[in-house]
Amino acid sequence: MKILFLTTIILSKNCNGGEVASQCFINALRNLGHQVTVIGYLRKGDKFEHNPQETLIVDERYTETSKTKLFLIFWLIIAFLKGLPYSSAKYYSRNYIALVKKLLIKDNYDAIVIDHAQLGWIERLISVENKLITIAHNVEYQIYEDIFQKANNFISKFIYRREANLIKVQEEHLLNASQQVWTLTEHDQKYFSNVGGLGKVRTFGITPGFTTLQDKAVSKCFDIGLLGSWIWKANREALQWFIEDIYPYLPTDFLIHIAGKGADWLTNKYPNIYYCGVVPDAQEFMAQARVIAIPTLSGGGIQIKTLDAIASGSCIVATPVALRGISCLPSTVKIAEKPEEFANFIISAVSLPLTQKVFEEAKDWYHIRQDKFIHDIAYAINDL
Repeated sequence: MKILFLTTIILSKNCNGGEVASQCFINALRNLGHQVTVIGYLRKGDKFEHNPQETLIVDERYTETSKTKLFLIFWLIIAFLKGLPYSSAKYYSRNYIALVKKLLIKDNYDAIVIDHAQLGWIERLISVENKLITIAHNVEYQIYEDIFQKANNFISKFIYRREANLIKVQEEHLLNASQQVWTLTEHDQKYFSNVGGLGKVRTFGITPGFTTLQDKAVSKCFDIGLLGSWIWKANREALQWFIEDIYPYLPTDFLIHIAGKGADWLTNKYPNIYYCGVVPDAQEFMAQARVIAIPTLSGGGIQIKTLDAIASGSCIVATPVALRGISCLPSTVKIAEKPEEFANFIISAVSLPLTQKVFEEAKDWYHIRQDKFIHDIAYAINDL
């Protein structure tokens, strides 16, 4: 089939979980033999590493509000002028619209994928004859509704209430316009099915972001590892919970390495915590930890870093939120909700001997999940 895949940000070196998840779908469709043309933005400053015949870049742009306050004002103006959610205004452009129009005139596509509810405004360009698929990474409105509830000033409450209301309308419009809605968790599938998509909503167990796995277990270099983009509010909240509530229960001789952008405040603050910054190889970092801690407390969808951590072969201690949407867990994974319980699981896991058998169990889990994901994609496309 000839498929047009419309996304927000193209996968690049400085990627986040959403971009990795999108690429999982793109790779699966291409592995099944479909011709997939991808359209999206390139994050400002990133290098283009894709086939230009298969991936079309609209332009380069900032997408994180923290990068530049000037764009915050611009996006707010666009949001209010166009009646769009702020999170959609970041991706709205005449260039994107013009490129999609050009491709739709030039080619007949067997299916069109709208990846992320934030691109809901593009749906009006797509005729009813096309077979439309929406990939819903989260129930977006619930995320903004939760932030609205926690906001403590009038302006923040107004902005997040508006965001929740508008993105909910956009999600429901896409739901009604699509032949299929693809979700990442059963929670999201249940929500969209209840809204009115019974029979068209499907759940896919996406795979870890690694294209290849380690051949064998590697030597451990530190006791506990945490990896994430700590500039994101949910991740920062999780890291602070780990430091303030879990860390006091841990032995003071445990060596803790924290990797990722945005945790500079930890530098030289604790005697046994080493802040590594952005590491060159996330897979190697996780494989070198005796235990990977994933103390996520909030957010929606599925966490790619959790999938990657499980596939690394290291022991995992994670909250129920961190493991949402992930089933059939290997024995290397322990679930904890309370700080003391979380710390106790870490202490037990650190003392476990390193064995190839444990590593192979994680590897088998990866391959089974990958095979099922591709099978489920094939089944869904055939149903179109």
